[in-house]
Amino acid sequence: MNSKEQNHPMWPTEWPSAAREIADATDAAVAAARTAEPEPFAEASARLAALDQEQVTVVHASIVRELLEELHPDGLTGDDVQAVLERCARSAASWVPDLDVSVLVVVLTGALGLTDQDEDPRPLARADLPRYATLVIADLLAAADAPGSGYIRRAIGEVARAQTVEMP
Repeated sequence: MNSKEQNHPMWPTEWPSAAREIADATDAAVAAARTAEPEPFAEASARLAALDQEQVTVVHASIVRELLEELHPDGLTGDDVQAVLERCARSAASWVPDLDVSVLVVVLTGALGLTDQDEDPRPLARADLPRYATLVIADLLAAADAPGSGYIRRAIGEVARAQTVEMP
């Protein structure tokens, strides 16, 4: 890992290294997904898989939720979720040969609080959640025509605030 990856200039220096690693790997995976680059996507996904999965999942769910709320300010319908799922699956199918649409469903429903991602009985699905979450995030960012860094920054900031509040 080069020094730029270890200390990404866009992330706050007061963030713990784990938060910067999640931000860097998420940013890299989303960028690779937005440009349909399998190798960089696989590398960034492997970096995400090596990090604390609970923290990664909370950050990714927060990003997905914020994007869905922004894209659907009048409320999210089942048809809206279906459209996101179809658009994301169609886009990813062209360059992700092992795409499992059911994991995309777990990402979307988990981010919306409709299912508990930790209780998904499929171990492969849990292991692949960060990879699939970045596919969903990339799709939603493309739909919003927005860069990902602000969403990543806000999600990690929200997680940090929640952890501070929970401390005794």
